[in-house]
Amino acid sequence: MAVSYLCIMKTDILAIGAHPDDVELGCGGTLAKLISEGKKVAVVDLTQGELGTRGTNLTRAEEAAHAAELLGFSARENLKMKDGFLLNSGDYQMQIVKMIRKYKPEIVLANAIDDRHPDHAKAAKLVSDACFLSGLVKIETELDGEIQQPWRPKHIFHYIQWRNIEPDFVIDISDFMDQKIEACLAYKTQFYDPKSTEPMTPIATKDFLESLTYRAQDLGRLSGVAFAEGFTTEKLLAFKNFEGIIL
Repeated sequence: MAVSYLCIMKTDILAIGAHPDDVELGCGGTLAKLISEGKKVAVVDLTQGELGTRGTNLTRAEEAAHAAELLGFSARENLKMKDGFLLNSGDYQMQIVKMIRKYKPEIVLANAIDDRHPDHAKAAKLVSDACFLSGLVKIETELDGEIQQPWRPKHIFHYIQWRNIEPDFVIDISDFMDQKIEACLAYKTQFYDPKSTEPMTPIATKDFLESLTYRAQDLGRLSGVAFAEGFTTEKLLAFKNFEGIIL
């Protein structure tokens, strides 16, 4: 019998977040910039954020869809892993492997390597391990009943979230800061709203909302641009030349 292989949507970037809104907060400006340059971006949310104090998994799904529309993602999926209880397990690794092989990204953007929410660091390691496993020929996966081919991204970069981790490099998002804020505010149940009657949380304060701007502005100040987002790398980067570097 002939073997059937899964048709994939080849993307340039796969951004993965432990919760809906992680990618918007951590790298929304970078994704907007890449999309404006013609790059294809897919997003995978690992959990539904169902343990969040404000909103529900249903409102989070609606908000995530709205944010995806605002930023122009080519695709967005939710793996519905258990919020608050992410594990670097074989089952979770294989679910992510299937997504990597489905979208075949050159670059994966993942959660911060260390952060206030325990799911974030766990997701960082989980995604990193899945990226390696995805390239192993002897690991066989199927999606929608069809065989997938091995694929390993060229790079894994981790965006910065609550904690002020020193970045290995930054991306200039000066022309996309407004778009990032708009996408974050699509999560209207989660962030600052003086009219909301829901319980206050650390990310629902006015200061947190303002921090999105002043933290990006500070990274911009340090790197010579107006606004920037920072990333850490898992390996030493090599450049062919100095083109594209803002001095």
